[in-house]
Amino acid sequence: MYYRFPRRTLLRCTFCLSALCTIIATQAATEFSVRPDQLQALGVQLQKLDKPAPINGLIFPARVVLPPSQEYVLSAPVAGLVDQLLVSENDKVKAGQPLLRLVSPEFGELQLKLSETASKARLSQKTAQRERSLFADGIVPERRVQEAESTAAEDAARQRQAESALRLAGLDAGTIRRIADGGALQDALVLHARTPGMVTKLEAKLGHRAQAAESLAHIADTRKLWIDVQIPVDQQTRVAIKDAQITGVNRELSATPTGFSATVSDSQTVMLRARVTHGAQLLRVDEFVQVRVPFANKEEAWAVPVSAVVRQDDKAYVFARSAKGFIAVPIVVVDSAGQSIRVKGTLSAGQEIAVTSVIALKAAWLGKGGSE
Repeated sequence: MYYRFPRRTLLRCTFCLSALCTIIATQAATEFSVRPDQLQALGVQLQKLDKPAPINGLIFPARVVLPPSQEYVLSAPVAGLVDQLLVSENDKVKAGQPLLRLVSPEFGELQLKLSETASKARLSQKTAQRERSLFADGIVPERRVQEAESTAAEDAARQRQAESALRLAGLDAGTIRRIADGGALQDALVLHARTPGMVTKLEAKLGHRAQAAESLAHIADTRKLWIDVQIPVDQQTRVAIKDAQITGVNRELSATPTGFSATVSDSQTVMLRARVTHGAQLLRVDEFVQVRVPFANKEEAWAVPVSAVVRQDDKAYVFARSAKGFIAVPIVVVDSAGQSIRVKGTLSAGQEIAVTSVIALKAAWLGKGGSE
């Protein structure tokens, strides 16, 4: 008895059978035969695999970042003329080091105001003392004492205000005290660095007339730096954060991770920020470095020569020796260093892999499989 199947069913069965044959052929093509005389003719050399070694982590690019708290802007406290520049861009400066000189009539007026208020405050204090003495002798009423003390307090407050204005202008305490005591006034204001660091940007020019609060220079304290490591999103769960240590590749650099960013970039990477704990003095802001980020869980990999790896259809393989010839073992490349490469795959210690003439073995393998 014969059954008649619909044409659509027959086509579907034919397609499934063809796909199954393709899968079987591909699986069979992972092993191919190579005779000993062919090995010698091709010049194939073999190498035994050692035990897999622990992977310290993956290598990613990182950008050196200056924390916001480590930079400040030196601005003009008063309007004036820049008549002398004492530093240049990229100069390292110490705390208290002079940076530039500003000639300012406004600065002279602030000094004059302090000198006048200090003189008046001294006179008010003497008047208050005299009134208290006269009141003690019963010569003047208590109201005179109270008025004198009130005037002395107001004059002292005006003096403190004048001192504060000069302090904000960048004048040191010793010079302020000397002016208040009647000393000579300064003809220019010298601005100093508040902290040690580097002049990252010098906006002031010689002869420039700066307005009050205008930016003159940027000073960065590079003793404390961050690095922003770009981690692919699919690798984020493999990265260790707690009690981890990020190290530099071919650089004396150590950093402690602080956490991931909350957003993903257009390139599908997430930023891992780390605080530099060693080697900050050798880094430059906005410099890109290579760093090794440890894994959250222990992973192992095989060390093989670069010449042992071949690629086919966007996948990597090594040729492992078998009884018939070779087996094309798929691998995942973890990282590389010089002429060595570390891979993950179904390999075993003591197994032999081809390390030379792998292109010829690839041709034999693809010939067995049927096509490139």
